[in-house]
Amino acid sequence: MLLNGTINLWKKDLRYVPAEIWQQISTEVLILADNHLVEISPEIQRLQNLRTLDLGHNQIAELPDAIGDLRGLRDFLYLHDNRLTSLPSSLGRLQRLRYLNIGGNQFSGFPECVVSMSGLIELRVADNQISSVPDTIGGLSKLREVHLRNNRLRTLPSAIGTLSELRQIDLRGNPIEVLPDMIAALPRLEKLDLRWVDTLQEPSWLRTLEDRGCSVYR
Repeated sequence: MLLNGTINLWKKDLRYVPAEIWQQISTEVLILADNHLVEISPEIQRLQNLRTLDLGHNQIAELPDAIGDLRGLRDFLYLHDNRLTSLPSSLGRLQRLRYLNIGGNQFSGFPECVVSMSGLIELRVADNQISSVPDTIGGLSKLREVHLRNNRLRTLPSAIGTLSELRQIDLRGNPIEVLPDMIAALPRLEKLDLRWVDTLQEPSWLRTLEDRGCSVYR
């Protein structure tokens, strides 16, 4: 079951996680994607060597606080395409995590714990019902990519302009009306995706971004 630190139970038609999985304490990668899971046992906290956890494409509506105890979780956390409406605050303790995907759920608000994950490099929040992003996103100083496609955003906070490592911003399919001018000063921005946004009066600085080599998709 455990091969080179990996347990791969992708698409096994599981409705629950076998109890023996939580006994495999040397597991570094656990893949449970594309099943029929509705819950995850708090016993997951036994997997203290876990670096990657994939729970994508299930039917999970709530996560246990215990996931926040997985301090070794630093590579990938896939939670996309589930039924989540919130995340436990304990996830904010995952400050070594570099990649988080919570797309395709039922979030109406931006989960507060995410802005405490100070190690994030890539954040995917597409296909939810989020109407605002908090100013505290400015604390994610290592962030290089933020994917917010198909939400209900009308603007972004000015704090987005403090994320000096940011390379990509994906805003496709949002009812964006105005963007903060500080985006124009992002020194490493390579891609700003505004496709399927027909509510924005384009700011003049979009041309400035393009002139310096940033790809602006309209």
